[in-house]
Amino acid sequence: MRAIQKHGSGGFHLNQSHANPPQTPEQAGSRWSSFGYKGEVLQRLLDEQFHLCCYSELRADEEGLSYHIEHVENKRQNPPRTFDYANLAASALHSDELGRLKARGEEVFGGHAPGKQGANGPVDMLRFVSPHQPDCRRFFAYLSDGRVTPADDLGEQERDRAQYTIDTLNLNSAFLVTLRRQWWNELDKLFEEHVQKGWSLPDLAAVDLVPSGEKLSRFFSLTRQFFGPVAEQTLQQQAPALL
Repeated sequence: MRAIQKHGSGGFHLNQSHANPPQTPEQAGSRWSSFGYKGEVLQRLLDEQFHLCCYSELRADEEGLSYHIEHVENKRQNPPRTFDYANLAASALHSDELGRLKARGEEVFGGHAPGKQGANGPVDMLRFVSPHQPDCRRFFAYLSDGRVTPADDLGEQERDRAQYTIDTLNLNSAFLVTLRRQWWNELDKLFEEHVQKGWSLPDLAAVDLVPSGEKLSRFFSLTRQFFGPVAEQTLQQQAPALL
């Protein structure tokens, strides 16, 4: 999970709605449903996230999928934050796509995952690791088989938070695991070729760690972990704002 640096406050219309925030879950649902400037807000979110899903770091547009505006703290749990830009992020999967995904036998993940939608009760925000948390990436590790797990150096309580977040967002859905495994294998193949031929590893890392056209390649945190010190050097030199 890559930490999101918020920019601005979401624009005039969102701020206007937030000036008189809803107070009940019913008000939150009704007012958000009728809010007519979601497209404008979503574009702002995608721009500050370099078009990565806030939770999975998937490039939904590359998979023929869309994004939705995610309330990191669910609006029915905290209605006054419904129009709070600091609580909003862009997450993969538009609600219109959920049926199509399920029809293909795929599990829903991210903001629309059953756990995040409250299937197991309200989300425990004291345990949940948010992409708005500056140190969120340290909670997770990525394996060559495509799974995401709690990082090895976490204490017991932090491991619990990481696993809770993975389970709540269904970040090990078969769909995501397959895509991450394929991405890891692609990186590994290119890495070995560059080592054998003496080509530049920093140049290779930069291809997927440095924004192109204001967008990042999928699975930024996995790629950063894969390249290790080479990634840190590359980011420091070419994209220090992403450190």
